[in-house]
Order: sequence, then C-alpha cells, then structure tokens
Amino acid sequence: MVITFDIDVFLDVLISVILGLLILTTIVGNLFVIAAIVIEKNLHSVGNYLVLSLAVADLMVACLVMPLSAVYEVTQEWKLGSEICEIWTSCDVLCCTASILHLLAIAVDRYWAITQVNYAHQRSASRISVMIFLVWCVALFVSVAPVFGWKDAKFKERIEIEKRCLLSQDLAYQIFATCSSFYVPLVAILILYWKIFKVAKRRIRHKPGSKAILVVQKQSLSIQTHEIVHNDTTENNTAAVPGGIKRLVAIAKKNHKQRRESIQSRREQKAAKTLVIITGLFVFCWLPFFVMALVMPMCTSCEPSDTLFSVLLWLGYVNSMVNPIVYTIFSPDFRSVFKRMLCRKETSITSLS
Repeated sequence: MVITFDIDVFLDVLISVILGLLILTTIVGNLFVIAAIVIEKNLHSVGNYLVLSLAVADLMVACLVMPLSAVYEVTQEWKLGSEICEIWTSCDVLCCTASILHLLAIAVDRYWAITQVNYAHQRSASRISVMIFLVWCVALFVSVAPVFGWKDAKFKERIEIEKRCLLSQDLAYQIFATCSSFYVPLVAILILYWKIFKVAKRRIRHKPGSKAILVVQKQSLSIQTHEIVHNDTTENNTAAVPGGIKRLVAIAKKNHKQRRESIQSRREQKAAKTLVIITGLFVFCWLPFFVMALVMPMCTSCEPSDTLFSVLLWLGYVNSMVNPIVYTIFSPDFRSVFKRMLCRKETSITSLS
C-alpha cells in the first residue's frame, strides 16, 4: 500500500492547529484576567474596571470573531451568505475597536493618575463607568454603520460570486472606521504617554535624595549641640532639648513622607512601563493591518494577496492574546494572583489523584 502525502491537507491541518492554539490561548489568558479581578479583593480597585472591560473585549474577539475567521482561512471561501458575513464583520469591528479604545481609556486614566496628585484616591466608579460606556458606544457606532447601508456597491457581489467576506470597502467608511478605531486613538495615546514621561522625568530630576536628608539631619544635630553647649542656664538647656526633639520629629515626618512618595512614584512608573509595552505591542500588531485597510479602497491594484491579508489580520487578533500575557509578566499584583490561582488548581488536581 502506497501512502501519498498531500501538502495541501498538511498545510490545512497545520494552519488549523496554529489558529486553534491562538484562540485557546486568548480565551484562557483573558479568562484568567477576568477571574483574577473578580475573585481577588486586592484587585477590586476602580482602575481595574478598565482592565476588566478590556479583557471582556479581548475575550469576545476570541469567542465571536477568531473561530469563524479560522474556518474562513482553512476553507479559503465564504459559504455562509451575506447576512452572516455582515454579522461577523460587525462583531469583528465592534470587539477589535473596543479593545483598542480601552487602551486609550487606560492611558487617559494613567495620565490623570500621574499628573493629578489626589486622583488615585479620588478616582470614582462613575467616571470610569462613563469611560467604559463611551468606549463601547463608539465601537458599536463604527461597527453597525455598514449594516444600515454604508457599504460599497460590490459588497454582495464579493460574497455571492467571489466568495469573499470583507468589511465595507466604501472609501468614506474606511476613512471613518480606521480613524475612529486606530489612527485617532493611536495619536492620542502617544501624546498622553509623551506627557506622562515628561512629568515622570521632572519628578525624578527634582526628587530629594538621601544625601540631602542626611545634610539636614547633620545641620539640625549640630544646631542642637551648639545650643546645648553654649547655654549656661538650665532653662535654656531645657528649651533647647525640646526644640531639638521637635526638629527631629519634623525630619522623621518629612523622611516618611518622602519614602511614601518614592514608593508611590515607583509604582506609577512600573504601571506606566507596563502600559507603554502594551501600547507598543498594540502598534506592532495593528498598524500593518490598518495601513492595508486604508490603502485597499484607494488603490484596487494595490490589493494584497490572500496570504498577506490573512497574516496581517491575524497579527491584529494576536493583540487580544498578548494583553493578558503582558499583565502576567509586568504586573506584580496580577502575577501573584495568577500564581495563587494556578497553585490552587495544582493542589486540587493532586488531591483528586
């Protein structure tokens, strides 16, 4: 019996396995983020509401968009009709736009936290809720516009004859959608982080160091010694000692305040670093696709190959997978919670066996 090797079947199986692993990783990672925020009291902060909503958007990408996209990649043709195509492309735009706009909302929240001293303590649930509501409203508006008629003339022809399911290629809609979903948020995020780093650099430059504290302490002690030695009467010595104690108390309070501000500053810098990494990955994942999406309706002869289109589209989807991974690596709070959750699972499995 001769066994023939079909390269096409092998490639289909390989693509299916790779895309299946991407989908599974995205689902598991974002479920961990959601479970961590819901279960752990340490993560029940108002600021993490944005992270929770972002994880929900990324989970929706994995559950509503990526599976059907994977089937489309393997079959290489659309067989589900125009109605399902419209629903699928609308879900695609809704979930991906919401994911991107959440990064903008998180950047705005981080900017307020760093530039306004009391914002972290006064951050209200209502303000964060309004931000989340606006994110989903904008994403919904962008996604349903083609359903209500903002399509190009060849939309149904592509589906029924060419067997291709693409978002509306109307130039005006693509300009509106790409700017709303990517270009405007990208510019806003870059401006916000530029301002954040300016503030952080200024704080570091003017932050008092330990040497300055030692100089103040030495000067205070020398003043106390001078006053005690050169005062002849018991009354003056007694007055000098309480004065020295008051100075030491004041120095101790100042030192404590500086340490507390230093710890807070380090936390803010780590959080900003994490968000910058997330933003950098977001640009790397989505910029090639959105450049292509804007060029395609402008230049029909510049349309990329099916393979290139698929690679750039799935590179964008990968952004929904990397967000929880970045939180795991760079956020100590999430990392410790994930470790505890995994340890509980390992313990329960061991006890059952």
